[in-house]
Amino acid sequence: MSKTIIVTGGAGDIGQALSTRFLADGHKVAMLDRDEGALAGVISALSSPQTLFGVAADVTDLESVRDAISRVEARFGVVDVLVNNAGGVVSPTLQTTGEKEWLADIDLNLNGAWRCVRAVQDGMIARKSGVILNISSVNGSGIYGYPAYSAAKAGLGQLTRFLAVELGGHGIRANAIAPGSVKTQAWKARVEKNPEIFERLKRWYPLGDICVPDDIAGVAAFLIGPDARMITGAVLPVDGGLSVGSTMMAREFCGVEF
Repeated sequence: MSKTIIVTGGAGDIGQALSTRFLADGHKVAMLDRDEGALAGVISALSSPQTLFGVAADVTDLESVRDAISRVEARFGVVDVLVNNAGGVVSPTLQTTGEKEWLADIDLNLNGAWRCVRAVQDGMIARKSGVILNISSVNGSGIYGYPAYSAAKAGLGQLTRFLAVELGGHGIRANAIAPGSVKTQAWKARVEKNPEIFERLKRWYPLGDICVPDDIAGVAAFLIGPDARMITGAVLPVDGGLSVGSTMMAREFCGVEF
């Protein structure tokens, strides 16, 4: 059955992969992003005028979010699925994180998701159906740098659990995906500086590889679908085993290769 799906952060690599997968599965997709130029380019490239709609919106502004949701509903009807994908990082360490940076990361990565939920939840409650999917991170449960971003993602996991418990009686499911490293344009500057960065990162992952955006999109397609009807409140790692343990560390402790 076709659903109307909102994807925030739609112009980014993961947002594009999510939207492409949902469109391929026969859904209607509204992509929200605060970078209007980048969003227009993505919409043009995907070229699906009947089932794709781009709306410039800033998740750090509640009125902007509400206006965007109204425009989506006017175009496609009620929102069946909200995917909170918008996010980003600023400072990598506590030493380099000032109040401005801290608040900016929390507002974008945690408060932004809350604003979007507030904008759609009343409609979902009235219909007694809906799915909320938050794109979190392994940073929400482990220490991998970027303290403000990590604190926000930890909060996003807890928000996901609250949504599952408080909205479950209204037929609404809420889950989160927690990726590890994902090959996106966010890594561009570091790759240019160190072309071997991904090969170095792979050593820490038990599967010996790291995610691409399509990996996240595939799991998202499952979680919003009927086969996941009894899954809610889950924060699912999609991280090649990183959050389970480090192959390199295990080898050091054991003193053997495996």
